Amino acid sequence: MTRFDTIVIGAGMSGVTSARMLADAGQRVLVLEARERIGGRMNTDRGAGFPVDLGASWIHGIDGSALWDLVQALDIPTLEYTVGSFQVGGRPIENFDGDGRAMDEAATQRWIDDVEEADRLLVDEIAASSAGDTYLDVTERALDRTGFDPERIDEIREFFRHRVEEQCGAWIGDLDAHGLDEDAIEGDEVIFPRGYDELPRRIGAGLDVRLGSVVTRISRSSSGVVVATSDERFEAAHAIVTVPLGVLKSDAITFDPPLPAEVAGPIGRLGMGVFNKVFVQFPTRFWNDGTYVIRALGEAGESWHSWYDVSAVSGIPTLLTFAAGPFGRRMQQLPDEEIVDDALTALRGLYGAAVPEPQAHWVTRWGQDPYSEGSYSHLALGSSHHDHDELAGPVDGVLHFAGEATWGDEPATVGAAYYSGRRAAERVLGRPVDLAAFAAAITERERTEGR
Repeated sequence: MTRFDTIVIGAGMSGVTSARMLADAGQRVLVLEARERIGGRMNTDRGAGFPVDLGASWIHGIDGSALWDLVQALDIPTLEYTVGSFQVGGRPIENFDGDGRAMDEAATQRWIDDVEEADRLLVDEIAASSAGDTYLDVTERALDRTGFDPERIDEIREFFRHRVEEQCGAWIGDLDAHGLDEDAIEGDEVIFPRGYDELPRRIGAGLDVRLGSVVTRISRSSSGVVVATSDERFEAAHAIVTVPLGVLKSDAITFDPPLPAEVAGPIGRLGMGVFNKVFVQFPTRFWNDGTYVIRALGEAGESWHSWYDVSAVSGIPTLLTFAAGPFGRRMQQLPDEEIVDDALTALRGLYGAAVPEPQAHWVTRWGQDPYSEGSYSHLALGSSHHDHDELAGPVDGVLHFAGEATWGDEPATVGAAYYSGRRAAERVLGRPVDLAAFAAAITERERTEGR
């Protein structure tokens, strides 16, 4: 049996980051990836001749972001698109009221003011919350304090629910009261016109990555680890497990001996949300030039509530909408045609006959993917921010965990995956890894190899 210095399970952003850093430090590293591709939940479909990011899309805030620094160092082009954080204003948004009528400037400003007032009260309610309070509990208390009429409260209530669905992939009543505490966005957000998976593919180029290798068992002892797939076993001094939280929660991997409570507890307590994408491409544009988002409020947006204009990527009129949380779990059980028809019915409730038949669509089902079992982690009721970082381990000095669910500062993001991959590599090496040198090594390798 070949022995490695470190085995990395999973070739998503955290996995290729840690593997690249360890390999650059001279280690013999093996990466075992269950899928037939690198990237994990960064999945770009180029079948139509242009990229469609079926998984991660955004960098959520570029100010002070080491991930943004890496993207710039690798000279990867981006487009500014600052509404991925589910903003109520700040960029051109076409808002429609609960009856599906377009809102004028005055109505839109009142709506923005209403949400900002409710959010100010919500901050106070979260600070005063007790253990066992959900995000639903604190939002209802904040709404009670607004003094708004019932119709205005209903619209903000829907907005709060959808914000949780988009940010966490969960129902608002399943999220801890502090579930969005870490959700601050610093600076603009950007998307990737060449596809986001360029990043992990370039980081992972040249690594020993075994695709189609589904890990079923990880055994550990004082001498290291043995990692087993269905037909092979590999030995190493260390293992870094970067599979999504949903896979850990499903017990698809057996740990021998079982994980200690310090790690098993966070796995059990944290939640894994479902956030599915529906891209719909049209022959003609029927919404306003310059619009970032079409948003239906109240009853008009009960299910399908936001459509994001991502036409700039392909040059063809394209809207992106989401099915998340319980709604997303229901929708992913249906065939594509029914999902798209349902979304179009809602869209035609706003624009009527101006909405033409689409010419193409893409639909994701992350909750049915056996190698993710969901989209990203969230702070479920009964969990805390400490659970994210506690999940990282290490266990017995030989077993480490990385991935967005293990980074408490900004879980559910590619940035979290990147930073956690670096942390795992540093713990294995016992020393810091310089990120500027890491990026420079990638570009130098590409230059010398003629890429």
